Parts: sequence; structure tokens; C-alpha cells
Amino acid sequence: MLSFNNTEIAFQSKSNYQLFRSYLLFKLISKAGLVRLTNRLLAFALNINFPIKWAVKPTVYAHFVGGESIRECDPAVRTLEKYRVRAILDYSVEGKSSEADIQHALEETLQSIKNAGQDPNIPFAVFKPTAFTSHTVLETMSMPGATISKEMAAEADKFRERVNTLCKAAFEANVPILIDAEDSWFQAFIDQVVEEMMEKYNHAEAIVYNTLQMYRHDRLDFLKQSYEKAVKGNYYLGIKFVRGAYMEKERERAAEKAYPDPIQPDKESTDRDYNAGLAFCMEHLDRIRVFNGTHNEYSSAYLAELMEQKGVEKNDPRIWFAQLFGMSDHISFNLANQGYNVAKYLPYGPVKHVMPYLFRRAEENTSVAGQTGRELSLIITERIRRRGRI
Repeated sequence: MLSFNNTEIAFQSKSNYQLFRSYLLFKLISKAGLVRLTNRLLAFALNINFPIKWAVKPTVYAHFVGGESIRECDPAVRTLEKYRVRAILDYSVEGKSSEADIQHALEETLQSIKNAGQDPNIPFAVFKPTAFTSHTVLETMSMPGATISKEMAAEADKFRERVNTLCKAAFEANVPILIDAEDSWFQAFIDQVVEEMMEKYNHAEAIVYNTLQMYRHDRLDFLKQSYEKAVKGNYYLGIKFVRGAYMEKERERAAEKAYPDPIQPDKESTDRDYNAGLAFCMEHLDRIRVFNGTHNEYSSAYLAELMEQKGVEKNDPRIWFAQLFGMSDHISFNLANQGYNVAKYLPYGPVKHVMPYLFRRAEENTSVAGQTGRELSLIITERIRRRGRI
């Protein structure tokens, strides 16, 4: 029987000190006002180049991030490996758009693909499309009927070629690559390029995966259309499911620019489409590969239930479960203990440049109803269990 309540399994990778640090961190994150104030103070400190690494690295950074480099991540990868949990190294430097920064991100991502090809405990590579061109290019190329200048077309071609370079490297290393979703006003062009990559590299197996943010009300239909294209083009469809991370920003922009809100009307609609997407994929597992990226207990258990109903083995390589490093260990470690394919997204990068990622993680935990409370209650339960054992 699949259960996410076994805290001994959930926190088996953490020492008493690490568990106590997690307790303090989630207590802090539970206070929304304090999180906002702390994030503003840290952002200000970064802007004036005030040294904060000494305070951040051993605390919030150590909890959510693997290290500053691929090599620094290795201890975390090896620790996860002991408990049958895989790792996906995610170069999480954001907000860089100069040619030099783009080239550096490209080289770093190529290195992460190579590293994954050499490490059996790293089953996927990943990248954010916004690391490889400007927001202007993605937005303009995603606009229906936009007038595209020669310069814009050239920049779009550079983005396409960079994505192709990464997908080609993944194909040659036989490492599936997850392409993250972005804001809705960037996504149409990204979807177009990802589809081109699938057509090119997914004929023998799914190497390229697109990401669907199911808090968008059009994504279930998009999934079905993508499946039809894959059937027609005779290639495999790699799909990573997430609920989505930019709801407030999406709604505000839609209101400001007076276009229809792309976001589901409520959480129930998001949950419905998310789980319907999983069910659709399981009906077409001959063509679709599933990456279930969620901190939602029901969606994790639901996919496991669908697998059982259809007689699919727990470790079937066509299906993966994933959560972020530092979050939802009760899901990750209990699933892995039961024999399912589980991976943790393991962000890495220099402390200063990974701070935007950390700001989002803190705010996300604060804004998602019940997320922090659930984490805290499980940590408290495990600390009490360990004291009783001692």
C-alpha cells in the first residue's frame, strides 16, 4: 500500500542537524511577511554587492541547492543514490542575457549533459529556454501575426540552433533532456522549437521532453494535439507535467494588457486537467513518455494507481516521478522505497546567481496552501520519533 506518511523513510537521508535546519527553515518560510521582507533585504544586498554568501550558503542555499558546480553536487547525488533516488542537475542561473552569459550557460548545460551520460544516477538533463535568448525574442516570436524583422528572425534562428546543439548532445549521449516551460507569452515559440526537436530526435525513443504547465486552461487540449502530431510524424512524445509557478504574474499581465486570462479559474480545474493529462498519457503509453513533476500527493498516488490498474511495472522506464531538492521528501523517498522511478531536481550555480531561484522557492512555499504546514508537520513527527527511539 502506497503511503507518504512514513517519516522514517522520508527523512532517512538527513542527519539530526539537517532535520533541525529544515525545521527552522520551514518555520521561517511559514511567515509570509517575514519571507517578503527577507527576500527584499537579500535582493538589496545583492544589488550593492554586500557579502551574504557566508549567511546564505550553509542555510537556505544548502537546503534547496546542490552546490556551486557539478562537482560540488556529487555528494548530494551520491547520498540520494543510497536511497534509490536519482538526481537531475539543473543549472539555475537566471536573468543573464548577454552573448557571453548565453555562451557560458550553453557550455555549462553541455557539460551537465556529458556528466549525466557518465553517471547512472543522473537520468535526465534539463534547461530553461530563457537562458538562451532574450525575453524580447521569445515574446515577439510567440505573438500571433507579429511582424518579424530580419534581425529578429536571425536572433530566433540563434535560439533554435542553441536548442538544437543541446538536444543533439543529449541524443548522442542517450540522455533525455527536459525543456522547462516559461511565461505564457514566451511559450508558443518555445513549443514550436521543442516540437521541431522532437521530430528530429525522438524517433527511436523520447529524448526531448516538453513541459506543460497545467494551470493553463489550454494545456490539456495542447497535449492531445501534440499526441496527434507525434502519431502523424511517427515520433515519441516526451511530456513533463507541472502545475505552474507564475499564476499571479500571468493574471496581472492579462488584466493589464486586456487579453483573456490564460490561467485556470481555480485550483480544482488545475487539478482536474493535471490528472486528466496523466490519464491520457497512460492510455497512450506506447507513444508518450511521462515525467510527473509534482509536490501534490494525490497526483503522485493517482499515477501510481493508474500504473497498477494497467499492469505497468513500478520501475517502467517510460514513467518518472520528480520533486525539487529540499521539498516533499515524504513523496520522493516513499515512492523510491516502493520501487518507482524517482528523481530530485538538484539546482546548482554560484550563490549570488542562484538567489532568484531561492527567492521563488521561499515565496512558492509560502503561497501554496498547506505546503509549508505539511512539510513542518512531517519534520516535527520525525524529530519526535527520533527522540523516542533515542
